[in-house]
Amino acid sequence: MPVIEYKCPNCGGNMLFDGDSGMLTCESCGRQDNIEEKLDPIAQQVFEKDEAIEYQCTSCGAVLITNKDTSATVCSFCGSPVVLGDRLSGQLAPSMVIPFTVTEQEAIQAFRKWCKRGLLTPSGFMTADRIKEITGIYVPFWLYDLHHDAQVYGEGTKVRSYTRGDYHITETEYYDVYRRLKLNYVKVPVDAADKMDDTLMDKLEPFYYEHLKEFKTPYLSGYMAEKYSQNDTQLLPRAKDKVAGYIRSAIQDSVSGYTTMNYSNQHITTTHASARYVMLPVWILTYDYNRQEHMFAMNGQTGKVVGKPPLSKLKLFSWFTGISAGTLLILKLISLSMGGGFL
Repeated sequence: MPVIEYKCPNCGGNMLFDGDSGMLTCESCGRQDNIEEKLDPIAQQVFEKDEAIEYQCTSCGAVLITNKDTSATVCSFCGSPVVLGDRLSGQLAPSMVIPFTVTEQEAIQAFRKWCKRGLLTPSGFMTADRIKEITGIYVPFWLYDLHHDAQVYGEGTKVRSYTRGDYHITETEYYDVYRRLKLNYVKVPVDAADKMDDTLMDKLEPFYYEHLKEFKTPYLSGYMAEKYSQNDTQLLPRAKDKVAGYIRSAIQDSVSGYTTMNYSNQHITTTHASARYVMLPVWILTYDYNRQEHMFAMNGQTGKVVGKPPLSKLKLFSWFTGISAGTLLILKLISLSMGGGFL
């Protein structure tokens, strides 16, 4: 099975992608190569989809046992970064990639800063000194371009109240309402790896797609990478669900100005224009606290951290006690100002 490693032409050391410089960099002598100028080995080969899980490290000869969805990893025996070429070619080849710009050390610092902002997290967690593992992973995503034709029928009312002489009059006018909207949403992201938590991946947004680059395997060197578990057709319903709220908002904005609006019929046609297979950078952090592991994710481009930290029962109690005491004080002041009493 084809295994791709990048070795330094000067000293033979491992070359890894460096997020700071955007270059393929030698760990030993510091040589840097421009990835855009390098010939990508998989661009010259065509492979069929294969579920094989054994590869051989070209540095030490060890057999690499990998999950069938892994497309880049590190040799457990010699530490060499390897890219599994047949899982990134043919139908499995990504079209574009956003390279890591947040380095491992920057990711750790950003995570520690994020932990310290948790007002209701335990003090022991806020020290952020129990990071058990941090892994940089290129996560497979489908980016969808979706076109929508929305037709809406309904009845709107406009209510006007006024006083004439001794009478208070409420006047209601009724309108038949019809709207037709053409709505286009581009680059709607849906993660395509089964092992990734969909909620975490959604919260990592936004990624800045103007920094998408043509996919080349050197970007993966030194990181883990997954290939897609579900194709674009299988994940299309998720993409539609992600934009459903925006469509509802657009419809509501188009019928503003009415006091009430009742819809009798809504017909929305979605056209799946295109879907691009891309790799997006994610740091996965495992944090060991109170004998439990907590997993967090970080956007490898922006440094945004997402996850659910533990909560301190003592801080929660103090917070609710403070809120209750404040509410009682406000109610008492209002009562006194009105000349009444409040016990």
